[in-house]
Amino acid sequence: MTVAELSLPRGWEDISPDWMTAALTRHHPGAVVDGVTVVLRADGTNKRARLALTYSAGSGPATVFAKAVDPEHAELVALTSGLYHEPRLFTSGVELGLDHPTVYTALIDEDRSDFIMIMEDVVARGADPRDSTRPMSIDQVANGVRGLARMHSRFWGRRLDSHPTLNWLEPFIAFEVMRYAPLHIAHERLGDTVAPEILALNGTDLFVDIWARYIGTLTRSTQTLLHGDPHIGNTYLLPNDEVGFLDWQMARRGNWSLDLGYFLQGALTIEDRRRGERDLVAEYRGALELPADELPSADEVWLRYRASVAHGLAIWMATLSGGDAWQGADICLALAQRYGAAFVDLDTRSALDAIG
Repeated sequence: MTVAELSLPRGWEDISPDWMTAALTRHHPGAVVDGVTVVLRADGTNKRARLALTYSAGSGPATVFAKAVDPEHAELVALTSGLYHEPRLFTSGVELGLDHPTVYTALIDEDRSDFIMIMEDVVARGADPRDSTRPMSIDQVANGVRGLARMHSRFWGRRLDSHPTLNWLEPFIAFEVMRYAPLHIAHERLGDTVAPEILALNGTDLFVDIWARYIGTLTRSTQTLLHGDPHIGNTYLLPNDEVGFLDWQMARRGNWSLDLGYFLQGALTIEDRRRGERDLVAEYRGALELPADELPSADEVWLRYRASVAHGLAIWMATLSGGDAWQGADICLALAQRYGAAFVDLDTRSALDAIG
């Protein structure tokens, strides 16, 4: 069996040793898989599993991570993330310039509204997946900021258009479903842990006047390849404190500020963000590998960073309003509190006014 002959399995138990041998062959030629065992299921908005492998010849990874569409969530994912962005990104052949799991095989079956990705289990490389309950240090976030700057530089402006394999990449636009989030649930759960300004926001304020307005700025300025969803729950730390990024399903084209702000503001405690963000934003600008005539000014970078809080606040207020359907309450609360504090600290409304 060759990679070209692979079809999507109906379930993890349908992945045969021959199928997995073909899936790994580009990265591990000569490896012959003789056993595939499901050792962990970790379903969320997608179906996910860790698979253990054994070999009768050659060598390959002891475990891999598999990801596919969950039919129960497919419609919502299609409306927000997009079903096929991640597999398309990793079959495009582009080098991203930052750490991410190696993807061994990615297949798409549009007739079935499904895909499958077989990728590196980064935990086997010593990676430590993070979430909001385990924030990063300022130095660790600096590593992540530099990684994002490297990636953004590679696809900045006209460079993005020079990659024909990314022609499918959509602009980042506001999705309508957000405005229906029952914000009163988020307000009740937050209580007095956020400023009164946050509790005063209604759906029109947050999702139209703030969030959709900010998202509109992403396509009226220099665009690049965006991860699109680089909150701390989609990151991991390697033993050398390098930051890697998981879950590229929201890959988009748009202004760099979305990635920078969403990552930085959510990955740090409120106190560390206040203490370190000026230097971290300057670190990002300094790490951009661009000629002087394309480098945004320090004032522009700071202004767009301030405006970017609109995205994190809207996403996590909406997620918190959904109960525990998508993320645990402790994770949602921490992120809503962090973006809420940043919204007030950075006067995001006036930044949006200044951008126009």
